[in-house]
Amino acid sequence: MEPVIKINPGASKWDIRQKVWDYIEEKNLANFPRPVHNRIPNFKGSIQACNRLTELQQFKSSQTVKVNPDRPQQQARFVTLEAHKTLLVPTPRLRTGLFNRITPPQGASKEQLRICSSSQGVKDFSVPVGLDAKVKVDLVVVGSVAVSEKGCRIGKGEGFADMEYAMMVSMGAVNENTVVVTVVHDCQVVDIPEELMASHDLTVDFILTPTRVIETHCKLPKPQGIIWNKLDDEKLEKIPILKKLRALEEQAGKDVTMGPTSPGVETDRPKQQPKRRPRQNPPQDAEGDDRPERRVEPEQKARQQTARVRKESRGEGRGEKEKEAGNVPKGKTTMIVKEHGPQEGEAANESKFPPSVTTVYLGGIPAGLRVSELKTALREKKAAPLRLTWQGAQHRAFLDYIDPQAADQALEALQGLSLNGHNLQAEMAKSQRGGRRSGQPSKRQRPPIVSKSKIPPETKSGTEVPE
Repeated sequence: MEPVIKINPGASKWDIRQKVWDYIEEKNLANFPRPVHNRIPNFKGSIQACNRLTELQQFKSSQTVKVNPDRPQQQARFVTLEAHKTLLVPTPRLRTGLFNRITPPQGASKEQLRICSSSQGVKDFSVPVGLDAKVKVDLVVVGSVAVSEKGCRIGKGEGFADMEYAMMVSMGAVNENTVVVTVVHDCQVVDIPEELMASHDLTVDFILTPTRVIETHCKLPKPQGIIWNKLDDEKLEKIPILKKLRALEEQAGKDVTMGPTSPGVETDRPKQQPKRRPRQNPPQDAEGDDRPERRVEPEQKARQQTARVRKESRGEGRGEKEKEAGNVPKGKTTMIVKEHGPQEGEAANESKFPPSVTTVYLGGIPAGLRVSELKTALREKKAAPLRLTWQGAQHRAFLDYIDPQAADQALEALQGLSLNGHNLQAEMAKSQRGGRRSGQPSKRQRPPIVSKSKIPPETKSGTEVPE
């Protein structure tokens, strides 16, 4: 089968990534999150591709399977749990460890297994696995941006899949016989020159697409462990578990000499030029040194303090909304995300918000849905709110609009909205529906500014995430 994406001679890894990302976006071949650039694409047909995992004899005979945490491989995690195999999932970006073992509730139903295989389930039903654990991984499933029929693989450019595999080699969890599988869209199968592959690059043995299974018979070796001279102190700071692994290997007498100021595992990513502000002539001090003088005028200082107080007091608005939909158990986290202020893309300033807003309730949010995916869907429906209050654990969100007319338009646009196979319910928040015709919104006054000394403790429990 001829690749649909043609790779130009002399193309770099980054050229190939960009070509694949551009093609998927242009042909609308991906689900949320979008755009797919700088991501492992959540391609359409990923469920069918992941289901092909059960056709592999190597999967049938495996006991422990490691699957990456990305959305397009969620079905691979599900079929692994459904087959009663041990599922290991890497910690996202390796921030807190290498991987976690997913432990579903005893006698879990299919629906519960689906939740366990989602990103939220990976957080809620997992047990960390330490570097000193005696683990044997029989099969590895990874995502890819591009892959060749000969087994050459290109990720999104951050080197985490390569690093995870190398770390598993170091802890004895995998060896040269461990099967590596990738799950991609058919268009992601392209011709990748073997000379682009380096010693740290992970190759694959099987490629699963929505339409076929490809055995690569790859002749290139897989990583043999951490190549320490390709890493630097900055990488160790970003991935703390590397420090522990380095200490263990040093104790074992291995060479763990770090590189000078290596950029990390991937080196083909174009360097971005830092944005420079126009230079200004700073005032000279008495000694004649050019030292920029930063002055904070009394009015500016007062504005800064007021902004901080407002930021801390926004929990009142959250509390009102929770009461509108019912009592929320203690300990649940609310995330407030400001979509945009008067100008798109501008950091929302509290003083620029209208004195009253109209709130729409959005219910039926499926487990595992990310707030970024909901925001993307709202933008595509042209229903982006002034502010989004996310309560994913309670399967709901609240959308604040500038006036009743904007809320009416959003309600109309959100009818029939379906995400991840679940139909969402959009209606006016309960406190705004009393004594009114159905669907007729009303304005809700924004809570008054509370002085810092009078903020009750419970209003500080919300988590606010700026756009």
